[in-house]
Amino acid sequence: MLHQLIHQSFRRPRANKMRAIAFCSAVVFSCLWLVAPEALTADKPVERHLANIRQLTVGGKNAEAYFSFDGTKLIFQSAFDPLTHTSRSCYQIFTMNIDGSNVRRASTGLGTTTCGVFFPGGRRLLFSSTHLHSPYCPPAPPHSHRYRWPLDEYDIFSARIDGQDLQRLTSIPEYDAEATVAPHGKTIVFTSMRNGDLDLYTMGLDGRNVTQLTREVGYDGGAFFSPDSKRIVYRAYHPRTPEAIQAYRALLADRFVEPSHLEIFVMNADGSDKRQITDNGAANFAPFFTPTGTVSSFHRTSGPSRLVKESDQRFISI
Repeated sequence: MLHQLIHQSFRRPRANKMRAIAFCSAVVFSCLWLVAPEALTADKPVERHLANIRQLTVGGKNAEAYFSFDGTKLIFQSAFDPLTHTSRSCYQIFTMNIDGSNVRRASTGLGTTTCGVFFPGGRRLLFSSTHLHSPYCPPAPPHSHRYRWPLDEYDIFSARIDGQDLQRLTSIPEYDAEATVAPHGKTIVFTSMRNGDLDLYTMGLDGRNVTQLTREVGYDGGAFFSPDSKRIVYRAYHPRTPEAIQAYRALLADRFVEPSHLEIFVMNADGSDKRQITDNGAANFAPFFTPTGTVSSFHRTSGPSRLVKESDQRFISI
């Protein structure tokens, strides 16, 4: 069972600061499901960095929680419906107040969903869903000793905060997901397999004017805009040897990607001036600009790729 936690003492900071804290905290705790159960209880580790931690969800798997721009609500994905107290084998999108009250489902209840975020203004949501391809949860991936992401046929949707006025923004029969909205409220960045590889794209709020930003062989995803909407930070795996490229493409053909080695990159919002800011061979997750837009934070894991043995949060000047 995954518990989604927040730092209670950050109840009313500025909106941008709230979003940064939310993202970092959410990813740290959403990664705990990768840890073997005994690893969480054997040594009884003591939290050294956060105080006044509150548990907001009970039951099932809950992950990827993000604050609204005004810091009053959270959006998250859950495999446990707190309204009916039933569990599913895949996720739906929910919203709640930051104290855990007023939980509402925002997605259709069909298929599986991922990557829910708020639009600026808090009246609409953005998320990805497979419900138009199948009303059922996608088949579970075959067992592997390495952690893999299945690349299901997600489309990107926007909707009102109550789930009404659902609008389909992408219609390619491939993976379209990991979408976020620029703070200025005009542009969406997302990952797509529409051209045969996992690249980053931008589009307008209506799904038009799609522009490809990355073309390197490999996975590019998890992108977020800077507070001024002029830059994008993202994670990437670019295999460098013929053997690594072949292995990556073989997995891609089976609709999987292995995030065991990810580095952090930044670029301008139009895809220019790409810069790699980590090079440590580890799985660097959760890149995000701080409210000042001058540094990016990330979550690093090490040890066997199937289990998280170490994790930390670091800040990098760029």
